[in-house]
Amino acid sequence: MGQTAEHLSPSMDVATAVRQFYDRFPYPPPVHDLEKYRLRWQDPQKRRAEFHLFWPGRAYREDQSILVAGCGTSQAAKQAVRWPHARVTGIDVSTTSVQCTRELKQKYNLQNLEVHELALEKVGDLGRKFDQIICTGVVHHLADPDTGLRALHSVLNPEGAIEFMVYAPYGRTGIYMLQEFCRRIGIHAADGEIRDLICALGALPPRHPLQTLLSQAADFRTEGALADALLHPNDRAYSVPQLFALIDKAGLVFGRWVRQAPYCVHCGALLRIPQAKSIERLSPEDQYAAIELFRGTMIRHSVIVYDPKSANLKEQIRLRAGASPSDIPVRTADTICVQDPLPPGAAGVLINRSHTYTDLILPIGRMEKMWLDAMDGIRSIAEIAKACTSHFSQKTDLDSACSFFDRLWHYDQVVFDTSSPGRWNAPR
Repeated sequence: MGQTAEHLSPSMDVATAVRQFYDRFPYPPPVHDLEKYRLRWQDPQKRRAEFHLFWPGRAYREDQSILVAGCGTSQAAKQAVRWPHARVTGIDVSTTSVQCTRELKQKYNLQNLEVHELALEKVGDLGRKFDQIICTGVVHHLADPDTGLRALHSVLNPEGAIEFMVYAPYGRTGIYMLQEFCRRIGIHAADGEIRDLICALGALPPRHPLQTLLSQAADFRTEGALADALLHPNDRAYSVPQLFALIDKAGLVFGRWVRQAPYCVHCGALLRIPQAKSIERLSPEDQYAAIELFRGTMIRHSVIVYDPKSANLKEQIRLRAGASPSDIPVRTADTICVQDPLPPGAAGVLINRSHTYTDLILPIGRMEKMWLDAMDGIRSIAEIAKACTSHFSQKTDLDSACSFFDRLWHYDQVVFDTSSPGRWNAPR
């Protein structure tokens, strides 16, 4: 699905076409103010939750080396603002995007950021390795995604982690229909034609597959966003099996989904369908593939992958089997507890605001609410359970507490710090 190299002019290779496209239509749109972003990430507990999403078994630190591969107009600058003690490197093929990032670097005096105009496939030319690599919305635009992901693996530290995002096919059906429409009638990425295309979208039939995306994406009717979605010179999508094949070809191993609840048979609507047990008997990869088909509207896949020898990969696999009493739960940044209105018997309803599926809510009971409120990012599950025992006449069941926090983990409500015993202190 999507537009690939055979749709380009014979005189222009894919890499050149993509670079020229983003020079003309930088995306995301350039931003000039990062103050709200900076304030949002001042809370060290938010940064700690983000850290343990990637490294559950590593003691928290803030001085990691970060590569933003395909940094666009602001992503590397945002990482430098979020992690002021980290060493952040941004690379991009677009001169316009690199210039936008350098302007943010100068405006906010981001001395921990360096930016290079460099193709992802040439990342080895930097001559260094990184603890964390972030590559969102880039691999699916490369002429050779396999080569690109292998290049990223080659500059990953042995215990490092890569987060990358690729398009998913089924939720983008409407986009690919309109891409083909544009190709058939010869619409190009030119200002006047894009404005006319925006006008035409207003006449789409109400049930056209693109209408859902139009209603959800606030910027979809802007020229840059529309060009990126419908007129990009090279765009492909990956189903779950295709994504796992891509990861395998790069010599990497799947660790977890960035947001895993939509893919989990233990969460939301999947838990209640008659076929849940049949899905649960499948391998994890086949479970994810089946759930992608059932949900039907995923538009992207965001994963965290590791080198096969990484200790943190082993921790992620261990956590999929269940939480341990010694694990320390850390609340994720996007979780909220709603207490009005409540379903019968519930003391609260947990929602992760980054989820787009409305079935991924988690009602909790009185005891579970007490465990939740006792979570401070310092105490282990066992310590939380023990602290709450005095509030009840019966002895607290530690297995029940572990099961509850395991459920929170599957629903993206917590991450776990499973590093060596010792206590975390917020940076001063």
